Amino acid sequence: MARRRTEQIRLHEPADFEGMRKAGRLAAEILDMLVGRVNPGVTTLQIDDWVRTFGLERGGYPAQLNYRGFGFSCCTSINHVVCHGMPGDKPLREGDIVNIDVTVIVDGWHGDSSRMYAVGAIPRKAARLIDVTYECLQRGLAAVKPGATTGDIGAAIQEYAESERCSVVTDFCGHGLGQVFHDNPSILHFGRRGEGPELKPGMFFTIEPMINLGKPAVKVLSDGWTAVTRDRSLSAQFEHSVGVTENGVEIFTKSPAGLDRPPVILGK
Repeated sequence: MARRRTEQIRLHEPADFEGMRKAGRLAAEILDMLVGRVNPGVTTLQIDDWVRTFGLERGGYPAQLNYRGFGFSCCTSINHVVCHGMPGDKPLREGDIVNIDVTVIVDGWHGDSSRMYAVGAIPRKAARLIDVTYECLQRGLAAVKPGATTGDIGAAIQEYAESERCSVVTDFCGHGLGQVFHDNPSILHFGRRGEGPELKPGMFFTIEPMINLGKPAVKVLSDGWTAVTRDRSLSAQFEHSVGVTENGVEIFTKSPAGLDRPPVILGK
């Protein structure tokens, strides 16, 4: 029987970490596979097909597919799209940036991760945003340890983003996961140190900061999924699935090929 979200924060057993490692590794391998393929002229529907086929061939099922009516195997969020972008048949263009978010189910466990990809040579402001967002994720990861709080994660992200004159999207957050796609706790990417639930060994969750070059406000389009920046400024996101260990954090979705931040070619 499938598990459902509960109000309690689940504390997983050591054996559960192995299930998350398998699911997380496949999610990372899918994102690795896309490096070098996200080029001008490619459509996000092609990317969606690559994601679905690669995962299924390796024993994973795309968690997004038909989730609450979402008809695709990944989310593809281009330029000012913050998250939940729906794949389509419009070709990517030189200079675009795109976040690709995949969640794959392996033996009942969910591996959830996303990365930014540069389409050809991109503007320097876009590359800077990608750098800032990646560093926000790294600082959030560094805050994870037993005895810390979820607020410590959010504060580390917010402080850095705002020091770089960027803004943190507050409408969406990270989430618990495991045998449930979206579970407690909610991981805010802003906040105050010392606030929020205490982190304990066995917690599994995502950290997935969404950072805007402009203001933080977003709106959801009429399709009910696609979230965009209200001021049309660029947005970026990186995401990992993690587990709290006895002395720190384990990243389940780390790239086996070292491609957690795909390469960027600078334009003008």
